[in-house]
Amino acid sequence: MEKLRVLVVDDEPGIRSGIDRILRNFSVGYPFMDEDICFEVLEAETGEKALELVESEKIDIVLLDNKLPGIHGIDVLEIFNKKQVDLSVMMITSYASLDLAIKATNNGAYNFVPKPFTPQELKVAMESITKHLFLKRMTRKMNEEGKQIRFQFLSVLSHELKSPINAVEGYLKIMQERQVGENIADYEIMISRSIERLKGMRTLILDLLDLTKIESGKKQRTLKKINLYDAAQMAIHSIEPMAIQKNIKIYLFAPDDIYIMADSDEIDIILNNLVSNAVKYNKEDGKVEVTIKKTNTSTIIKVEDTGIGMDEEEMERLFGEFVRIKNSKTKNITGSGLGLSIVKKMVELNDGKIELSSTPDVGSVFTVVFPA
Repeated sequence: MEKLRVLVVDDEPGIRSGIDRILRNFSVGYPFMDEDICFEVLEAETGEKALELVESEKIDIVLLDNKLPGIHGIDVLEIFNKKQVDLSVMMITSYASLDLAIKATNNGAYNFVPKPFTPQELKVAMESITKHLFLKRMTRKMNEEGKQIRFQFLSVLSHELKSPINAVEGYLKIMQERQVGENIADYEIMISRSIERLKGMRTLILDLLDLTKIESGKKQRTLKKINLYDAAQMAIHSIEPMAIQKNIKIYLFAPDDIYIMADSDEIDIILNNLVSNAVKYNKEDGKVEVTIKKTNTSTIIKVEDTGIGMDEEEMERLFGEFVRIKNSKTKNITGSGLGLSIVKKMVELNDGKIELSSTPDVGSVFTVVFPA
């Protein structure tokens, strides 16, 4: 049972002890709450003591008298408001006036309970303020989660756009340096591939919008027959400029008529991430092998590299969100730490599984298995 801490601020010992007795065995429950809420009562006889307790203790609800020795309750409330303390305040006073009510409301007081009050009146007021506090905190939590989702979305977007941007940039540098000669016709393939990559970037933005829908269960998926050989070729073409710069050879071992029923956008994201990582975390003069095959029970995609590899602890963490392996070998490699968590979600969305084996300084093998 969840427990809220209630601070009773009143200079009358009888009021403080009476509220403690009433709330000691009292709990509040609503259909939208997972469990009932009970209360723990703390006491303060002055406003100064109340401020001290709120600074040092976690307080959820304050029952605050106005007429106090020293600083008055309305001034205590004003300090709570300025400091934006996460609690709810209910005024309990025998001297309520319209001016006091307006000032207290403006400073965030939830309501008033005039003294003297009966146990039932206090319980009704506590039910109301507890529900108010619960809903306020739930609203804040949902807003914070919304910000986190937006942050994740932008991180995913930037991560997934790197591959086509790298491809276009690589082709443009080759053309700028006239590496293939002065004849524009010799660059036709690079120009065509750059245009395709730019189109892919536009499509990818829409795909990532779909990704947010996957998280909410609202994505419209289009399952169709996909040629995995063609999809793998596209993934390889997109990373070729980076591979050329590191003198990494990429080999594709697959029949040209190997098909799978899946969402093409999801398969593209899976292949692009795996091939891109195999090049990015590889060594100079290394190689990447992409193998696609079918058995009687499954379709298997295997991406093997001769890269820096990982140890057991790093492998266990790798598919988590925002996880990046940080060591002396990866310090100059940028990334958001979201790519492989996305791959895992996409694979599982297609009822598949992804496995990893790796040896430090030898390389890694990612194996995706889809049921036939």
